[in-house]
Amino acid sequence: MSSVLKNACLMTVHAHPDDEASKGAGTVARYHAEGVHTVLVCCTGGEEGDILNPALDTLEVRANIAEVRRQELDEAARIIGYDEVIRLGYRDSGMAGSEANARPDCFAQAPADEAVGRLVAAIRRTRPEVMVIYGDEQSGYPHPDHLRVHDMGLAAYQAAGDPHAFPEAGEPWPVAKLYYTIHSVRRFRAIHEKFEELGLESPFDEEWRKRWDEVPEDHPSASVDISDFADVRAAALKAHATQVDPNSKFWFGLPPEVMRSIHPADDYRLAYVTGPDGVVGKVEAGNVPVEPENREVDLFGGVPGLDRTEWSRGE
Repeated sequence: MSSVLKNACLMTVHAHPDDEASKGAGTVARYHAEGVHTVLVCCTGGEEGDILNPALDTLEVRANIAEVRRQELDEAARIIGYDEVIRLGYRDSGMAGSEANARPDCFAQAPADEAVGRLVAAIRRTRPEVMVIYGDEQSGYPHPDHLRVHDMGLAAYQAAGDPHAFPEAGEPWPVAKLYYTIHSVRRFRAIHEKFEELGLESPFDEEWRKRWDEVPEDHPSASVDISDFADVRAAALKAHATQVDPNSKFWFGLPPEVMRSIHPADDYRLAYVTGPDGVVGKVEAGNVPVEPENREVDLFGGVPGLDRTEWSRGE
């Protein structure tokens, strides 16, 4: 690996504690090791997440779930290598139609300008060149908070460099590139097939596989090699001890060396770029197949003003 980064910043925006572990943890660990200032924005406290570890499903844990999940997030962020954790301060919205979803303090019910303004203030203070949020296609798991991360994140990205938007949130800062995370159906299928190949019981039953046929494939335009940081994801997930069962086949059913072969890179789709004139432009290619040899290997590639050499996959 050869790369030099000075004064660079990466911001990722996630809905709940544990999302930062399941999506892009290896990427953040790699950039942190390269000297990038890594910032996590977590929008909610994860209060509505189920307790999936039977050993921790106790009255005491349930009574203090917000604090427990706060501590779990801090530990996961430490393992991954986040330099800073920013909590936007909203309550977990739960699923659509639930009682939690109607609470006035939940993320889904927050006034749009308020939520966007909080994120704009975080962007202008930390000054990331690159932001990562969730994509515009979330039909496979339409959680209200995940949908809100996309809407709020895109609005904040567009507003952060605009001197007329949210003047109280600090000096304008145009973010050079905005990426969407990708949870590929293709990779889920590969995991399922590997279980079957090894003669192991797959956690993906017929209902799971039926859902895959209904979800459009999300095509990456960037693949960041995480071969040196492949085990960070599992370690960070286990830090979320209430939400992740350490015996879960879904997360840990395959041997680590097998998972490394299936998940050697984190995938992203470049969605928007900001030009030298400060104008935000949508990437016209959109969600179309990009051959592996033509994908970006560095989320900071092409960002002006960074003292760096190009990364090469597998170096």
